[in-house]
Amino acid sequence: MEVTLSNKKQAWMHAIRLRTLPLALSSILMGSFLAAFQDQFRLWVFLLAALTTIFLQILSNLANDYGDSIHGADSADREGPIRAVQSGVISLGEMKKAMFLFGTLSLISGLALLYISLQDWKIFLLFLGLGIASIIAAVTYTSGSKPYGYAGLGDISVFLFFGLLGVMGTYFLHSLSFDWSIVFPAVSLGFFSSAVLNINNIRDIKADTKAGKKSIPVRIGREKAVIYNWALIIGGNVSLVFFSITNENYGCLVALAVFPLMAKVGNAVANKTEARDLDPYLKKMAISTLLWVIVFGIGILFF
Repeated sequence: MEVTLSNKKQAWMHAIRLRTLPLALSSILMGSFLAAFQDQFRLWVFLLAALTTIFLQILSNLANDYGDSIHGADSADREGPIRAVQSGVISLGEMKKAMFLFGTLSLISGLALLYISLQDWKIFLLFLGLGIASIIAAVTYTSGSKPYGYAGLGDISVFLFFGLLGVMGTYFLHSLSFDWSIVFPAVSLGFFSSAVLNINNIRDIKADTKAGKKSIPVRIGREKAVIYNWALIIGGNVSLVFFSITNENYGCLVALAVFPLMAKVGNAVANKTEARDLDPYLKKMAISTLLWVIVFGIGILFF
């Protein structure tokens, strides 16, 4: 490994994986921009939704570190960045305690969010169920006896939680209403988030194959996984066009200006075969997604 973790502080920072947080916040921003477009934005909803999402993302990262160490995906053959448990600096017991901490923080923050947002107890219970499902999904991606990430279902989970539920749920908590047209930007976020996961899985094909982790790239091979990656990037931008036409709002199309950055990522994924060369493009795709959302928000609100 080119990187070693020499102390607990450094190991915990690696386990938290700060670089994943911009992507996690993108769906909250998107839902909030859409609410602001309808004059339904509420600051406390945005702040608590963002906080809850950060806690959930950190929980997911910790659980991923823990689960991959248990199931063998973080073996010595792994070519991506070193993991905290894998390094030996943080024990499995310590990681489990951290997972419990951030699971609890997610629940508390989520309950506060629902309390200030909802008055109808039936809707409250529905969203509480979705929140608990989010926590379970974060933990069981690579942990437990049958982690769904090892069955190749991670893309579906990411599409649902980072895309559809993240965007539409945030919008509803702001507005207490639903607009079917917001499905289109929610699909865009789902596709872009799935692209980030897909790049991660393309990078880890060798290690995942040895560990029995049947991600989509392991199942279909690198060449088809690259095509799938292009489909996600292009599909997310096409979905934006549908939203623009549906709402007769063409200012939001300025987000297409970010497409060249995403295309550069797509080209890199297609041409770079070494894990260490491919790894930086996870961050670049996540940052491109966040930038896409911000430009979308500027376009829909001011143009």
